[in-house]
Amino acid sequence: MKKLFTSESVTEGHPDKLCDYISDSILDELLKKDKKTRAGIECCVGKNKVFITGEISSKAKVDIEKIVRKAIKEIGYFGDCDIDYKKCEIIINTSIQSPDIALGVNNSNDDETSEGAGDQGMMFGYACNETKEYLPLGLVIAHDLTKRLAEIKKNKIIKGIGADGKSQVTVEYDGDKIKRIDTIIVSVQHKDNKSVEKLREEIKEKVIKEVVPKKYVDNKTKILINSTGRFVIGGPMGDSGLTGRKIIVDTYGGYAHHGGGAFSGKDPTKVDRSASYMARFIAKNVVANGYAKRCEIQLSYAIGVAKPISIFVDCFGTNTIPEDEILKKINDNFNLTPRGIINSLGLENPIYKKTTNYGHFGKSYLPWEEIIKI
Repeated sequence: MKKLFTSESVTEGHPDKLCDYISDSILDELLKKDKKTRAGIECCVGKNKVFITGEISSKAKVDIEKIVRKAIKEIGYFGDCDIDYKKCEIIINTSIQSPDIALGVNNSNDDETSEGAGDQGMMFGYACNETKEYLPLGLVIAHDLTKRLAEIKKNKIIKGIGADGKSQVTVEYDGDKIKRIDTIIVSVQHKDNKSVEKLREEIKEKVIKEVVPKKYVDNKTKILINSTGRFVIGGPMGDSGLTGRKIIVDTYGGYAHHGGGAFSGKDPTKVDRSASYMARFIAKNVVANGYAKRCEIQLSYAIGVAKPISIFVDCFGTNTIPEDEILKKINDNFNLTPRGIINSLGLENPIYKKTTNYGHFGKSYLPWEEIIKI
């Protein structure tokens, strides 16, 4: 049966991703000086203003304004862009972590020697054998397209484009098998004097043809580039940005469930982030070890309680051994308490800026992407 499924990605200059990057930049600087930092850092940008709020409890002393300006510059917003890292107004309004939350994190209800979860909730991890990244093909290509957009801007391969951009890829399946790419959509901000016709040709030649595997493209594949015809006003000038507003881009492109919690700006005691990384670690290794072609893991937690409330395994009928055996392997091989996750994945290290853009999964250098024998 023919099925179409679509995933999207955004560039690091997208206003929401700019906010994620700022939040994770602040978190990394805090963790460099204090591994026990507790933080839930939120950022909002718009109209040349940046608002930083949330909670920070740390022995580290950092210059938040300096970090914010550096992050904006690294993304590529300066001079005549939509937000100027030198001149933008920065408003900082943070507080310490609630003592009620800290009580539950520092003293677990079910184990006095272990930290409890920083919040309740359910987290999902997913993996499949469609690509070498163990991620769905459409999502991988969408990320590759937006990474390429950022690359051509920074290296001035195409002149007259901005930092803001998006991609979207629709894959056609025959049952569960990839057949072809049905549609590719790319939108990129550009200067007012840039010819849209020339831009479309340049994006097709320098981005799409460079990134998308030819074997998936045929003469029926639809390619839409800047389909409105004009994308001059973009970035924080065209739309406000907010931390945690691209959770499907950050995870599995819609192929898997999502618990609703965002990642960026959160220290690893917050299981929204750390347990999602562990769930991905487990799901990837279930597939990589040959126990299934597709695997989704759900973990759930209660605030202040160290051990997960539930663990759920779904291999969508692709498993080579019973799912209850897979569940036993998970319990035997993975420590799923918040402290166990933090220690096994090294989550007190300042690694979070590396996660922010183009998905938190599929990057081989991240610890939860390691393949182990289970």
